[in-house]
Amino acid sequence: MDQARTTISKIFNGEPRSYTRFNLTQNMEGDNSHVEMKLSSDMDDEVDANGGGENTNQHNHPYYPSKLNQRSPKTICGFVIGILFLFIIGYLIGYLSNRNTDKTEIKSNCPVFNEIAPVRAEAVYSLDWSDLRALLKKKLTTLNINTNLREFSSASHQAGSTGDEALANKIMGKFKTFGMSTWTDEHYVKIHEPGSSNNRVLFRGNVVETTEGYLAYSAIKTVQGAALYAHYGRAEDFRRLQDRNIDVNGKVVLVRAGLLSFAEKVANAASLNASAVLIYPDPVNYSIKEDTALFGHVHLGTGDPYTPGFPSFNHTQFPPAQSSGLPSIPAQTITIKQATAIMSKLGGRTSPDGWSDGMLRDTMYSLGDEGDIITVEVNNVLIQKKIHNVFGVIKGYMDADRYIVIGAQRDAWGPGYARSTVGTSLLVELARTITDMIKNDGFKPKRSIVFASWSAGEFGSVGATEWLEGYLTSLNMKMFSYISLDEVISGFDSFKATASPLLYELLESTMKQVIMEPMGLSHSAYPFQTFSGIPSISFRFTSASIQSYPFGTIEDTDQTLERYTSYNTLKLAKTAGEVVGLVTLRLVHDHLLKLNVAKYTSVIRSYVSQIRSKVESCQTSGRLPSTVTMQWLLSAQGSYDRAASALISAIRNSDLDDMEQCRIINNRIMRVEGSLLSPYVSPRESLFRHILLGSGSHTLAALVDHLEAIKGGHESADIDQFKNQFALATWTIQGCANALAGEVWDMDNEI
Repeated sequence: MDQARTTISKIFNGEPRSYTRFNLTQNMEGDNSHVEMKLSSDMDDEVDANGGGENTNQHNHPYYPSKLNQRSPKTICGFVIGILFLFIIGYLIGYLSNRNTDKTEIKSNCPVFNEIAPVRAEAVYSLDWSDLRALLKKKLTTLNINTNLREFSSASHQAGSTGDEALANKIMGKFKTFGMSTWTDEHYVKIHEPGSSNNRVLFRGNVVETTEGYLAYSAIKTVQGAALYAHYGRAEDFRRLQDRNIDVNGKVVLVRAGLLSFAEKVANAASLNASAVLIYPDPVNYSIKEDTALFGHVHLGTGDPYTPGFPSFNHTQFPPAQSSGLPSIPAQTITIKQATAIMSKLGGRTSPDGWSDGMLRDTMYSLGDEGDIITVEVNNVLIQKKIHNVFGVIKGYMDADRYIVIGAQRDAWGPGYARSTVGTSLLVELARTITDMIKNDGFKPKRSIVFASWSAGEFGSVGATEWLEGYLTSLNMKMFSYISLDEVISGFDSFKATASPLLYELLESTMKQVIMEPMGLSHSAYPFQTFSGIPSISFRFTSASIQSYPFGTIEDTDQTLERYTSYNTLKLAKTAGEVVGLVTLRLVHDHLLKLNVAKYTSVIRSYVSQIRSKVESCQTSGRLPSTVTMQWLLSAQGSYDRAASALISAIRNSDLDDMEQCRIINNRIMRVEGSLLSPYVSPRESLFRHILLGSGSHTLAALVDHLEAIKGGHESADIDQFKNQFALATWTIQGCANALAGEVWDMDNEI
């Protein structure tokens, strides 16, 4: 009885788990992957619960036989009768308890269990890292992934459509089948759809073919202007035009798709007062049919642009508002065929070196002249749609209120096979695999894992961003990481990733030969990282060639993806699933979160070095007053360096079997990313508040650019504005250092 009570107490109160450190690498070589792993135990074998080798002094025991021999026969007889009476009572209690146990199910606090076997002490254990890794590799199979790919493939599942809802119900059903707790999140969002009158493009007064493609959130108007070819529409492309004294004002700009988002291309043109933007897929970048339409959006932001900074719940009383990232000029995609009809007839000056490397037929890639008049007519319609995000959770056994989220976009404009189907299939397979490891193999994650299927991703991570906006305060200090499964496969010979610096070490130890790239607006993890301050990862298998995968077209099909992966889609999908699984399991298995706070030290130091160099240069030239000092920014940088070093030292000197101590350390680690969000910026005005990875005048990158403008004497240079942003950025870094330091008495506050 006592043993049973002890066992039950252990189940509901938890036991210390084993802790391991590891080095894990994985390398794609041909069709096989090679894994090397080193484990070192941080715990000695447990000693016997009763003290092991301690000897009992029997002669001092109150019931030692020598004492009984001294008692009278009457006393001995009474003692025997008492023992028999207690034995009978104990037997009856045990019998009745056993009958009640047969009729009662013991429910686990983990949602993946419907029921568990009668409690046995030997059933309560934890898997070590090598067991977990082997189980993941064994249970996550190409057979199941292929089944999911077939089940979740859909020719039509645009956000808010019946096809989208059908997929949502399928995913919800899968999560329930796995025994997970599930829920949905409903939003009413505004999106653009083509109007009854198709968008049109006229060149020299004549309609240039037609296209079903369109760009959501374009300005709805008709404009006219002279044509101007601007390569990819990057900021550096427009600077090259300005260096030639070519005025962008009033021009209809033609740019190639690729290298940066549609929204950034349009914003760059609008900043120079262009009248409209036409975006086309050049054959040098896209291997698609000449009449294949392009779909996309041009909101320089994420989420519903008509509820900026707050969620689009139906019961919310919306003030009249719109995102500052909405363009003021019309934008439209055109096909290869339409682009050829226009570009082949452009006159004017020859384009700069490197701009004529395209493959449009009979085209010289001239810049255009005043007689090449283009009319752009955009008739999109703004409508309200109801969308649903779908969730399932595996609750942790120790810190259930700390969780990682794995998410995948569900919707697409066309088939969206690589855009959404692959990610959705992996999401479901990972949920199945991990719940199976819990049900059948004894895995007990310390922290919770949330699986999320997002809608309206094609319109700029709308579903995901609205969820973040709706629950931002709830997610603070609870959600410690996000992993995106969007567009994880579009090629086969290159592995690229973008992530929070906190996650670099974990990702690089999981996968060899990782090419790290900056996180930008086109990455679906971007709002998690820069709006919510949650360490995030987005990665992809892609091709090293300049050919772009045809995302946002009807050619995003299973056959297309097979060609781009040299018919290795399933093998790459399994590898991608293993990467996500290993990162996830590592983050929910160890006592301490695998987030390296020291990685931000070099990022901050790099920006401070650039700012210091430019401040000194501006002061030397007399364009910046000497009262602007680097002292406090350097001090804030030093504070973060010392706080990171102090935490690393604290980890080395701590008892990592002390769960409360680990939780305190983890809380300090989790404060870092969120503390890098500028508290001085309104989310309505600037959604991406992260001063190192976000966008806007509050970022350190913007400070560097502002100093460059001051040095060049540009009209946009405002010294007072720079000094204000400089001070606020300094204190944001100091605030992050304070948060990392822990308690107020440990803070290094010399400012």
